[in-house]
Amino acid sequence: MEALFLDVVRLHETWMEVVFPRQLDPSAVLGKWKPETAVQSVGYYLWAVLGAPLVAVAYPLLLVGFATRYYAAKLDSAVTRIGVAGAVVVAAVVWGTLTVITHLQLPFDAVIAVGAASAVAVVSAAFAAGFSKLGGRFVSVLLAYPFAMTALFLPPVVAALVTPTLEELILPPSYELARWILDTFLSVGGINETLRGAFDLETFGEQWGLPGLGYVLMWIGISVPLGWFLGLLVALANLIRPAEDA
Repeated sequence: MEALFLDVVRLHETWMEVVFPRQLDPSAVLGKWKPETAVQSVGYYLWAVLGAPLVAVAYPLLLVGFATRYYAAKLDSAVTRIGVAGAVVVAAVVWGTLTVITHLQLPFDAVIAVGAASAVAVVSAAFAAGFSKLGGRFVSVLLAYPFAMTALFLPPVVAALVTPTLEELILPPSYELARWILDTFLSVGGINETLRGAFDLETFGEQWGLPGLGYVLMWIGISVPLGWFLGLLVALANLIRPAEDA
């Protein structure tokens, strides 16, 4: 409970720091800045009140950031122990084993599906591991997290494109998800109508001999912003509760 209270306080202090100096981690010499005039007091406390509902909304997201940071740290620790090449080998062995098992027990089209998914997963995992070890929060947010999300979401879609059985399970829900995103998040400014007029999700790519390319690009388009979002939540978690204090 004490940790929760401290997190909320620091989250609100971060909000205050946007406008007023020395709110988050003030120096021991100068201390926390406080308003000195009536005008400053009105602005200070008004800004504090405006921040309260934002903190209430942001705190659950902060918890997501803590959880993401925890599991990302576990993966990063594993990559540190075995190296990027080792992580790629492990991913290749796991997915390769799954492909072999599929070959022994399921029809050939299932083998093709798992093999295609394996290739996508291994390549995406390699990029995610590589960029995570380059160092720097910016690189991690910009590249490592999006590739990690791609490694998670894209393999099933690739498998569905080459397997009729999986196609029926994955592509129709993907189509419905795309329609929902267009009708909600992308309805601002007529973006949805522009996209609908320019692309057909089900047929895009066929003109280049790449059927299903629309679904692949759709899930990349979901994975990348989601990776950025999670990366920013981790950055917020590091600001509110540095990793060594977690």
